[in-house]
Amino acid sequence: MTVRTATCRCSQLTATCRGEPVRVSVCHCLDCQKRSGSAFAAQARWADEHVTLTGTAREWTRIADSGNRVTYRFCPDCGSTVAYTIENWPGVTAIPYGAFAGTDMPAPKFSVYDDRRHGWVEIFGEDVTRTTSTGAQKQPSLDLRVGPD
Repeated sequence: MTVRTATCRCSQLTATCRGEPVRVSVCHCLDCQKRSGSAFAAQARWADEHVTLTGTAREWTRIADSGNRVTYRFCPDCGSTVAYTIENWPGVTAIPYGAFAGTDMPAPKFSVYDDRRHGWVEIFGEDVTRTTSTGAQKQPSLDLRVGPD
């Protein structure tokens, strides 16, 4: 089984992820741009039981553009977000790609808020599902714990 470890910048807070993620996406919403400090944010999601957080984390919750409550877990020392959950996606935890030290992460299969993507950014792949702001609004929960078709 593949094991990947994500850390904050000071390495006080870690997330150990076992197995392959159930979803890999990039998000172009303005809040993800602010959180990541970049033009978009890349993240992978694992079933909660496959993620172990170690260290001290603080939490901050906000209502996303989608209408969902998002809870971020970040290091109180360096401020790095290491994990977050979205209320309408129960049972899964998202881990920002930037928290992993390595390049063996799978390519994204979803580009969310694609209509907010900067003109110079391109997410490649014919199999990438693109969702606009309207399509990303609060929807019935997705069962992300189910493996690929």
